[in-house]
Amino acid sequence: MTSNLWQTIKTLPQKPLVEIFDSDKNRMDRFGLEHADIYFDLSKTHLDDAAIRAFSELADEVGLAKKREALLAGEPVNISEGRAAEHCAERGTGDAASVENARALHQRMKSLIEVIEAGALGDFTQIIHLGIGGSALGPKLLHQALRVGDEKYELAVVSNIDGAALEPVLERFDADKTLLVVASKTFTTAETLLNAQSVLDWMQEEGVTDPQGRVVALTANPEQAVQWGVDETRILPFSETVGGRYSLWSSIGFAVALALGYEVFDDLLAGAQAMDQHFQAAPWDQNIPVLAAFADQYYAQVRKCETRAVFAYDERLGLLPDYLQQLEMESNGKSVTLDGTLLSMPSSPIVWGGVGTDAQHAVFQLLHQGTHLVPVEFLAVVEPGDSLHPAHHNGLLLNCFAQSAALMAGKKSDDSDRNYPGDRPSMTILLDDLDARSLGALLAFYEHRTFVNAVLLNINPFDQFGVELGKQMANKLAADDGSRLDVSTELLKKRAFGA
Repeated sequence: MTSNLWQTIKTLPQKPLVEIFDSDKNRMDRFGLEHADIYFDLSKTHLDDAAIRAFSELADEVGLAKKREALLAGEPVNISEGRAAEHCAERGTGDAASVENARALHQRMKSLIEVIEAGALGDFTQIIHLGIGGSALGPKLLHQALRVGDEKYELAVVSNIDGAALEPVLERFDADKTLLVVASKTFTTAETLLNAQSVLDWMQEEGVTDPQGRVVALTANPEQAVQWGVDETRILPFSETVGGRYSLWSSIGFAVALALGYEVFDDLLAGAQAMDQHFQAAPWDQNIPVLAAFADQYYAQVRKCETRAVFAYDERLGLLPDYLQQLEMESNGKSVTLDGTLLSMPSSPIVWGGVGTDAQHAVFQLLHQGTHLVPVEFLAVVEPGDSLHPAHHNGLLLNCFAQSAALMAGKKSDDSDRNYPGDRPSMTILLDDLDARSLGALLAFYEHRTFVNAVLLNINPFDQFGVELGKQMANKLAADDGSRLDVSTELLKKRAFGA
């Protein structure tokens, strides 16, 4: 920690949460913030006025405002790769030329959807979307969260190279009614292309006369898609400056826009833009992504918390913890700073979580009475996503609110087995309704929070070289060119494949 401000933050009084509430009668005015029909309750974190002042000074010292403007202006903030990170331009915030380019590509996507809707490419009722990482997690999350059950198209998103992921889809789908969507930024992703070839083989075996004519490619490398065999009229490009885990705002969202309607995709962009505008304009002490990052850094650097748990008290958001794992751990799982020196403090927390109320009967024992201090994030939706008796949704919300209260308050007992220490922090995010606008704003909040954490740590959140080493090793093993890895790996290969 090079800044003296980190030492100031570390020496701030560590008051219990109950005491913080008792001494601050106006706490909810400052720590209950609302934007884009989402209420963010940060009151059950240990942030107080002194901590926010210190973190705000730190934000100024590291140039957060300037770096925020560089991000939103489309400047080359991805230092190691020398390019911009322009996911915000996809939703209308950024360099004017990039915003216009994104709009043109969105219009191209919309036009292709209209062609498909008109039946010009065939009578499709099913869509297989193939991708991996952000090319799959984003669309899968969007579809699960926003579908209403009576869509014109059945959508399956497959990412794993494991045939057990793809085969059940092929068994239940009708090849003659299936549109294949292949999503790969480089269009060289081995897992995705192998899955795609298997789908094409299946189509041919099922009697489809022109399987390649049923492929739509989503990529930042159109030339490679053409080389692979996709007609250029069915290639939906997106900018090279849009990273994979930030790409659902681009043509990577095509399958969801087709399955749920383009207006849903449009609303998603609008919600994200609303959060972009808030992030750009709000002062630090009222800026929701910034305050959330302040809390993240407080728990990582001061309280030495290595993980953060995320629990969605809504079945439709069940994939959110998985999505956030990639967003945060791929972005900020780094060990060197922007100038190449070793990072002297913890970087990204290990993000994990699940769905309430299931998780209460699985992992909450550790959260309430375990030896690990784990900041917890609760997400809930005021409007129910079902038409059953209100007792279902009321019980869901009450459980969510009760858990955060119990983590904070605890319960003292002379029986050590029944003693709950309390003073365990949480943040609650309450959406008025789970629709495309609110989901767009929520995901943009997490993106900006991740960026602020990176700035405070002085690291680059937009490269992911750590992902590449395992791929290189797999290629080396597959090549069977006489080169050898360690004896353990060689023995595993021999046991699996034989001599």
